[in-house]
Amino acid sequence: MVPMHGLTEAMHIGADEVPWVYAGELGIKVLHVDLNQGLWVLINRFPPGYQVQTHYHTGVVFAYTLSGSWGYAEYPQYENRAGSYLYEPAHSVHTLTVPADNDEITEVWFAIYGANVNIDADGQVVGITDAQSILGAYRTLCDAAGEDHSKVIVVGEPA
Repeated sequence: MVPMHGLTEAMHIGADEVPWVYAGELGIKVLHVDLNQGLWVLINRFPPGYQVQTHYHTGVVFAYTLSGSWGYAEYPQYENRAGSYLYEPAHSVHTLTVPADNDEITEVWFAIYGANVNIDADGQVVGITDAQSILGAYRTLCDAAGEDHSKVIVVGEPA
């Protein structure tokens, strides 16, 4: 059956309608957040030599590499390069690393369900990011940079 009420129309964002902002060296472009499903879709830019805090996700993650290369410290046999697709099951512990000898910025598109749980070397939780918090952080970074974040597709936010 086709839904007769609610969101039934496709939504589009032009290539330049959602800005890049930076948290330190990490580039972030949030495209879509569905607060009902705990989904966040974004593109990240990682400079050569960048390493993300060891973490796991409470839901599945889909990733497509647009440029550069990266991998997980825990799985050195896999290298994601432009055109590579990655599926992560929930609770896979990993440390995203970008080779220091990359000669370009690494850009990766991610669709993430649930929370990103950062852990320390002892497995203790040191931070959590989810759909709501990434949306808030992105809006704050955009506001601080004087950028417009109004084109981000947001589902499930009270009007």
